[in-house]
Amino acid sequence: MPASMRSCVLTVLIPLFVVLLQGTAAADSVDRLIAQLEGESDYKIRVSAAINLGKLDDQRAVSALMEALTDSNENVRGAAAASLGSLVDADAKPDARQRAMKVLEGMAKRDSSSLVRKQAERAYERIRKLPVASPQSGGIYVNIGAMGTKAAQAPAKLKQLMRDTTQQTFSKRASSMMTAWPSGKDPSQQQLRANKTAAYHVDGTLVTLDIQTKGGATLVSCKVSMLIATYPEKSMFGFLDGGARVQAGSSPDEIQYAQEDCVTAVVEDLVARKIIPVIQQRHP
Repeated sequence: MPASMRSCVLTVLIPLFVVLLQGTAAADSVDRLIAQLEGESDYKIRVSAAINLGKLDDQRAVSALMEALTDSNENVRGAAAASLGSLVDADAKPDARQRAMKVLEGMAKRDSSSLVRKQAERAYERIRKLPVASPQSGGIYVNIGAMGTKAAQAPAKLKQLMRDTTQQTFSKRASSMMTAWPSGKDPSQQQLRANKTAAYHVDGTLVTLDIQTKGGATLVSCKVSMLIATYPEKSMFGFLDGGARVQAGSSPDEIQYAQEDCVTAVVEDLVARKIIPVIQQRHP
């Protein structure tokens, strides 16, 4: 399909689905719509699910909509971006707001569809202009570092994967802890004191990443070290390490997925079972 024809598809489909489904959106559960968005092979159903999730005031849809921003169909990506811009409001958690802004900003610059870029830009600007809420007094702020690697030939994106996994684990296991300051910038010591907020710094390093192939099977092993420090001084008081092994096939894609699974599993385990409990013990 020529680019000129593709660019008009979303503008035709979105109004159509809004009209057809506005009477049933309220009846559909969030879980059902998320399942449709994630699993339906028909892109039209995924588009309608994305649109209707944007109408429901349920923050469970945020993660699903962010995942849909990588959908292979431009109509789904555009609908997900538009709905994300509506769903992320002034009451959204700072980390969810910052993640949404980061992804939308990237899409607005790099998506292959001009229509999707426009939808992402509109959603980004809407979220960016929302009023900044004051952090809750007496809370806990966790500053997540850029992560690093000592492993030879480790894919650069594994550092971002480590950072994303750390942030997501805090969000799932310790949602009361902030991993993003409301302003979007790192807080100063003065701001932390003014809000009576305890602050910590968490960072990690991919120490080793080994691949051993025998016959048609591959064994990927990885080791990760993580630290806990005070913030903003970054005076370290905790050092943790862990490792894992993942079996995979011999194709490049399977090896890549195994590397990502290995690193994700170790980081999630260290954060959930060690780092979060350490912080919670210091602030019961």
